[in-house]
Amino acid sequence: MAYEHILYEVSDRIATITLNRPDRMNAWTPVMERDVRHAMETSNADDNVRVIVLTGAGRAFCAGADMDALKGLDPNDVRRASNLPPFDMNRRPDWQTRYGFYPSIGKPVIAMLNGATAGIGLVHALYCDLRFAADNTVFTTAFARRGLIAEHGISWMLPRIVGHANAMDLLLSARRVGSDEALRIGLVNRLCSPDKLLEETYAYARDLADFVSPSAMAVIKRQLYEVPFQTLAEATIEANREMMVALNGSDFREGVASFMEKRPPRFTGK
Repeated sequence: MAYEHILYEVSDRIATITLNRPDRMNAWTPVMERDVRHAMETSNADDNVRVIVLTGAGRAFCAGADMDALKGLDPNDVRRASNLPPFDMNRRPDWQTRYGFYPSIGKPVIAMLNGATAGIGLVHALYCDLRFAADNTVFTTAFARRGLIAEHGISWMLPRIVGHANAMDLLLSARRVGSDEALRIGLVNRLCSPDKLLEETYAYARDLADFVSPSAMAVIKRQLYEVPFQTLAEATIEANREMMVALNGSDFREGVASFMEKRPPRFTGK
């Protein structure tokens, strides 16, 4: 597929999806929505990809929705599902929504936040599994200052990352949050100087790609995203079931063998 508003490449078992409208601070568009979802699902289906990095071109990650598009937005657009894949009754409905599909991707998704992260841009960053940010990044929910509400599930996801009180503050005030505060409240996992962000993000991604079992990562990710819907007993029963599968898998045998032989592992994900 030819992408219009993103760049896509795979190198060293890491897929990079780059929002590519730097002249508009990567403002979100319906075309970008289509491109990002297709690239995520392509990465998920590619056995040569073990980690996904989502970032932005230029000086911003994503400064929010394209205001030109918002001015003519049909209010009924939020209800439409014309761009969504067919509903899969064998998968959790929660992770089949318009933007909340990232947890269904069976590989770690790292948001490399290289600048302004606002509105719908923040929504996408929150749905990623990890967030590494440049230490000059500014964050804002933005919605309330545009007369809008907490959209696309951010009212569910944000409190699970930063806690109820912090989420209430960020959503009600829609104030600008600096990178130091973002790290303190858990909005981001790691801060880097702008000139070190790419190096540190990809060092982490390569470590996952080279030394961690892809089958283990997929199951662990699924376990963590199931927790809000489970009791402790249900989570334990599910873990026991997955452990039986893992103990019979080739990645477990390779993990033990590589440790005993003091060599890098050669995981296959099988």
